[in-house]
Amino acid sequence: MIHIILGTKAQLIKMAPVMRELEKRDAPYRFIFTGQHYQTIDWLLDNFGIREPDVFLNYKAIDVTGVMQMAKWLWHCWYEAKRREDEIFAPGDGWVLVHGDTISTLFGAALGWRAGKMVAHVESGLRSFDYLNPFPEELVRMMAFRFSHLYFCPTNWAADNLRHYKGEKIITGGNTLMDSLRMVLKENLGPQPDIPQKPYGIVSVHRFENIFQKAHLERIIRIMEFVARKYYLLFILHPPTEKKLKKFGFYGRLNDNPFIELRPRHDYFSFIKLCRQSSFMMTDGGSNQEESSYLGLPCLLLRRRTERQEGLGENVLLSKYSQEKIDAFFQSLDSFRRPPLLLNSSPSVCICDFLLRQGETCQRQTSSP
Repeated sequence: MIHIILGTKAQLIKMAPVMRELEKRDAPYRFIFTGQHYQTIDWLLDNFGIREPDVFLNYKAIDVTGVMQMAKWLWHCWYEAKRREDEIFAPGDGWVLVHGDTISTLFGAALGWRAGKMVAHVESGLRSFDYLNPFPEELVRMMAFRFSHLYFCPTNWAADNLRHYKGEKIITGGNTLMDSLRMVLKENLGPQPDIPQKPYGIVSVHRFENIFQKAHLERIIRIMEFVARKYYLLFILHPPTEKKLKKFGFYGRLNDNPFIELRPRHDYFSFIKLCRQSSFMMTDGGSNQEESSYLGLPCLLLRRRTERQEGLGENVLLSKYSQEKIDAFFQSLDSFRRPPLLLNSSPSVCICDFLLRQGETCQRQTSSP
């Protein structure tokens, strides 16, 4: 039996193709949802045609947006997991699939390890090599590696980063997000978003290092205001970001700017439609970096470091908050656009082939410490 433990919007987006592939093959799996991001679960299940979770560990219909909320949520999930352990995991051997670098990743890996299951980490081997950038994702990844027995790595570079860890490294030839995007572009499902009738850029910011200190968030706002002198911006608000904007008194400042439009978070299919029609993206999100890379969309990364290689040196520029780099990006914006890059291979098929032993679409790399 395969047990898939997820908790955030990004995890569900990236693991939806894997779950759909399992369903296509009539392969049984259990979907355990931690509820770290709860408000968008219905949108995503509907977008991707995924069934309801088998187990909800947190029924509070809110997203976890603060440190105290995170602590309470984590305690509640651990309590529920211990209380309902027989309900969560099917008896006998099996795999526990976790994804990425969220607290739900670490929770799921620890839970599977404690239950004596084999833990497989999807999107494994990514590193920024800086424990504080991004924080706490880099630390979560390092701990998740320790709990894992099998590593699904998007590239050889990622697999090489795991050379000191025991276990088999499977190179999937890309990230499962490629399958998610292919699904959106092929099926053209979901509602049509309100697309501006003029050129625009998309802004998406949510990382701890950018929003949890007033000075850091104001730095992002100043960059946006600078860019808005020339370009119309759609600022897609994550719940933690909106909360901090209001707490620090910046929400009204942005809302009063006629060249910056504040928008609530969209469902995934609508968001990708907005991206495809936009001129560029400014973001601190790793998933957004990947999406931009696959879509060929110019992307200014509002971070000091990134754990991903996708798009760097091509359509993605790591700003390091440097005004010189920001100026260079917008002065030669057209040079950062390139044709979409969606490979014919499917990372999700590779993962399912390996777990079900139904094919050889993956490259293996085995190493020991």
